[in-house]
Amino acid sequence: MAAQSQYEELARQLSAIGAVKREMGRILPQDCPPASTGVLTLLDRHGEMRMSQLAELLAIDMSVTSRHVAHVAERGWIERKPDPADKRSRLLRLTPSGKELLTELSERYTHTLARYLDDWTDTDVGHLVELLTRLRTSFGDCRTRAHHDSTTRTPAG
Repeated sequence: MAAQSQYEELARQLSAIGAVKREMGRILPQDCPPASTGVLTLLDRHGEMRMSQLAELLAIDMSVTSRHVAHVAERGWIERKPDPADKRSRLLRLTPSGKELLTELSERYTHTLARYLDDWTDTDVGHLVELLTRLRTSFGDCRTRAHHDSTTRTPAG
């Protein structure tokens, strides 16, 4: 197990990673905020789904998910169609325009990372990917854990 001071430094570095995320967000088109990119990415990765499933995957409230979905639908990046299994529900699906945008964004992200990490070796980049993957795996499904933690906490006493 790492020393307490290493965990403290890791916490500081993870907080500082916000600057990296903000810089990566600057490469997005004006009308495509990071939340919209998240919606598109999840629909691309998981295929068509109901809004409730999308809200769960995003780990945000349905009303917030609804605003994000409205934003991307207005731009033609997704379509909403009746769910054949339940006509009251809608299925969300990425459109060809949405797929094109994701391809463009992937190219932008890749180019930006390559520019900022141009003095890193392939081994360094591979090691970073490996460690970030391992970190994410160690945390598991944070949505499930957050729900479980909120239902199992006991008052300090």
